[in-house]
Amino acid sequence: METPERGLLARLDGFFFVLAGLAAVYLAYLTLREGITPGWPMLLVVVFWVLVSYLVLPRVHRILSRVYVPDYFIGRTRTADGLLGDPVNLALMGSPTQVHHALRAAGWTRADDLSLASGWRIVTSTLTRRSYPQAPVSPLFLFRRRQDFAYQQEVDGSPSQRHHVRFWACPDGWFLPGGLRVDWLAAGTYDRSVGLSLFTLQITHKIGADVDIERDHVVATVTAADGTATVRVLPDFFTGYHSRNGGGDLIETDGHLPIIDLSRVDVAGAPEAALPVVRIGRPVQTVVGSLMTSVRGIVYAALSSLALIGSRDADEVTAATSVLLALVLGLGALGDLVLAAATFAGHNWSRLLLCASSVLGVASVVAERLVGNLGGPLHEGLLPLATSVLVLLALSSDSAREYALGRRRRRPAPADQPS
Repeated sequence: METPERGLLARLDGFFFVLAGLAAVYLAYLTLREGITPGWPMLLVVVFWVLVSYLVLPRVHRILSRVYVPDYFIGRTRTADGLLGDPVNLALMGSPTQVHHALRAAGWTRADDLSLASGWRIVTSTLTRRSYPQAPVSPLFLFRRRQDFAYQQEVDGSPSQRHHVRFWACPDGWFLPGGLRVDWLAAGTYDRSVGLSLFTLQITHKIGADVDIERDHVVATVTAADGTATVRVLPDFFTGYHSRNGGGDLIETDGHLPIIDLSRVDVAGAPEAALPVVRIGRPVQTVVGSLMTSVRGIVYAALSSLALIGSRDADEVTAATSVLLALVLGLGALGDLVLAAATFAGHNWSRLLLCASSVLGVASVVAERLVGNLGGPLHEGLLPLATSVLVLLALSSDSAREYALGRRRRRPAPADQPS
């Protein structure tokens, strides 16, 4: 049952979430406006593309998809931005060990988990056209979580072209529409090239439109490698359709759902496999928001020191003003560093305070530009504005919020209360 406190915090989080999207749009607009000035500011046009592709459009899609994308199983995955992703076109029966054993025997390679290191490696491998058989796949979500693992087959040693399939373990007690129980759902597609997403303009893999070909490829390779694997097809399980996935790629399917039964696959001698352990780790959004706030605090501390130094040789009035400025900057530095440390540790109150302070930072720039009717260059004010917007985007994200709230739920009960 939702408590009044939790309901108020949820509404406050929703306010920050939407306002961060609007602030990102405003930052992108000012960046483009600065970028069309002759000279070095033209480089800001590239920054504008990065802002729009990786911050503005993902947040806008996230806001809108909360309204119109169903939050229940409809046979489609979802992207990290909340858009409808690749279709679910396979189901499986069997233990984790049997699934991994069958895929390896069929010539599939398990994809690395997506991280900074693996992400950088796939970028360099694509640019240099070097083979990377374990290249990671982007996260797609089903049952409100990303895939448990993925397998792939590289084509002609090119990381830009590959067969790949993502797997999700079905929750306990969950049944397909119609009442059939399966252990796994999967989404198999074929990466044909690297290009720009139609919906976010991000660099991504483009998939082949006929996803049924990839579905049938997975079935054929697995059943050919092990004669004990059987297949049952649920015809017209989903309505056949033509649509687009989260990257804007055309997809088409006949709606059939093959169920691969691996329950009789012999795994004697195969290494025991289990579902990945779900850890509530510190998300990158929390790290980025805390780090940027810390850097801002250090800058304030340095400016405070400079103000104090400058007050030594100044006249009495100027010295008093410099000392006051140094005090204000010092308090701002202390506040930023304390809030950054608390947010990094997972405290929700500090995260919300940083979101609120970032809103004030954005509002001050907007007021100065609109209410003060100021125009012209904004070079000196663009960086502070960008810092406030980026901190707000990071700490109002779902990942940062869930991490902070998860920490509250994981806090041990006092000794005199039942746990």
